[in-house]
Amino acid sequence: MSKLIRHITLMIALLVFTGTVSAAQKTEIPYFKDAVSKGTLPPMQERLPETPLTLPLMEGQTEGRYGGSLHSLIGGASDVKLMFVYGYARLVGYTPDLTIAPDIAQDFEVEDNRIFTFHLRKGHRWSDGAPFTSEDFRYWWEDVANHKKLSPTGPPASLLVEGEYPDVTFPDAWTVRYAWKKPNPNFLSLLAGASPLLIYRPAHYLKKYHDRYVDKSKMNKIQKIKFKSWASNHNRKDNLYKFDNPDLPTLQPWLNTTAAPANRFVGVRNPYFHRIDPVGRQLPYIDRVILSVSESKLISAKAASGDVDLQARAIKLQDATFLKENEKRSKYRTLLWPTVRGSHIVLYPNLNAVDPVWRKLTRDVRFRRALSLGIDREEINDVLFFGLAAEGNNTVQPQSPLYSDNLRTRWAVLDIEKANALLDEVGLQKRNEEGIRLLPNGEPLLMIVETAGESSEQSDVLELIRDSWREIGIALFIKPSQRSVFRNRIFAGETVMSVWSGLENGVPTPKSSPAPLATTSQTSYQWPKWGQHFETKGESGEEADIPEARRLNELYGQWLNAKSDDERAEVWKEMLSIHAEQQFTIGVVSGILQPIVVKDTLKNVPKKAIFNWNPGAQFGIYHPDLFWFDESGEGSQ
Repeated sequence: MSKLIRHITLMIALLVFTGTVSAAQKTEIPYFKDAVSKGTLPPMQERLPETPLTLPLMEGQTEGRYGGSLHSLIGGASDVKLMFVYGYARLVGYTPDLTIAPDIAQDFEVEDNRIFTFHLRKGHRWSDGAPFTSEDFRYWWEDVANHKKLSPTGPPASLLVEGEYPDVTFPDAWTVRYAWKKPNPNFLSLLAGASPLLIYRPAHYLKKYHDRYVDKSKMNKIQKIKFKSWASNHNRKDNLYKFDNPDLPTLQPWLNTTAAPANRFVGVRNPYFHRIDPVGRQLPYIDRVILSVSESKLISAKAASGDVDLQARAIKLQDATFLKENEKRSKYRTLLWPTVRGSHIVLYPNLNAVDPVWRKLTRDVRFRRALSLGIDREEINDVLFFGLAAEGNNTVQPQSPLYSDNLRTRWAVLDIEKANALLDEVGLQKRNEEGIRLLPNGEPLLMIVETAGESSEQSDVLELIRDSWREIGIALFIKPSQRSVFRNRIFAGETVMSVWSGLENGVPTPKSSPAPLATTSQTSYQWPKWGQHFETKGESGEEADIPEARRLNELYGQWLNAKSDDERAEVWKEMLSIHAEQQFTIGVVSGILQPIVVKDTLKNVPKKAIFNWNPGAQFGIYHPDLFWFDESGEGSQ
């Protein structure tokens, strides 16, 4: 087959840098004027790469002014990573129309979906001023990903294609090449994710903690003893995504200055950030991002009191009326962005449960279908979502070309009679005096649904499901716990059923990866051990042993090797059909509107957008580095 070469270049190639741009680049950012005048920081034109990335303005956006501090609330210290998520500087990234384009990379070439060549920006620097080059990619690949102590299981399983890793080369300081023998159409989307595959590290910083680069002959005895645990120390400091090591250089628009644990994290502007606005001024416009920890249940009230400049975290549709009522008093506006997850709320029967009685039940498709048919989705929609949600399965949304009504409604319409008949077929005919069905071991069918304890909305949905499940002889109990405990119980098979959100990308095209539909991730709560088996390359977990799950894995392999979008579409359709038919996950409602609280003085936040984690990075694809405060340039105090 002839080679298909796809070459993507920056939009900057379409722009001409006029005298206006040059003049703008010579106008120093006020935040850095003192440091530049003292000589401790180079002027702007020397801090930018030779070819910076020019961000075009979306409809309704304007050129901004520098300054201000953006305040937002988070539910816990681990959410400091949202600085990394919202900053959304990626090697390649999604644009607002969900296509992938260069970002940190100046451009890239793709050959046969096998060979990916990235060209870096000459003169691009880490936030501490050190050059960002292919050495940072080499360091991660050779000294981290392929180092037995730092990565005992080897490079990420997501880089495996039919059991083989890529050939990774570094032709020069500005070029990085990943080459597989077989196609890897997932690669770019992995790099563009909200929580991306990070194939580079600040080598100049981390080498100081790496056994290969430290001269131990110059250490004294005490230092040598401490250095014995170098690998764990290196991994603690290597937290590009977690964003909790203030000393670790970054490429994001803001760098965190606060070490965890803390209740208030302050991000300050990156002096070497690679993006500029249309007139050549270095971004971001805003000087600081401040994330303060708050109890999740108090966040909507604090937002209504005017304590934030931008807030979506821990705010739900049920808060919209209350927020609207307080807009004028607290000087903010409430936007409503549609979510595009496969389902807002999803029940996950654990097919890898260790309890043999429950394991047999959750693996019986009749049982899963009965659970789905026993949910009164219309009631849930009317009571909790004002009738504005779409009722049905955890599947793709109408905005996707892969959508069909049948995918949404199959086994997902209330039918108490049919649900009861299916449960009888399973062998659960006997009931106790309260009408609750009895398990084969004689115990009542008490379905414990575990939650991460972070969402009252999930509990409200489960309360309504409890009522309708009573009609089919099932008693539902809710068990909340902390997220880490919640996940570990699922991974260990101790949980029978859990509740979480659904497919992250509910608007896929045939080019989008269907990996979440196969047993590729431990965080697929319906089959965590099968996912672990994939992620660890068979070293732990369990191999998928249900025919329909194996078929999903076969189809995923076909998608990886498909030659056309038509072939990819057919794979997607069969995988989606299997999920609807098998009810591996049980969706409830989708298409929920997400309230976004925006301070009146904060500009360039789109009025119309989607709110999604991946793709989207929530605010990330709309480039918060373009957001700015008008008038005084100050946000909330």
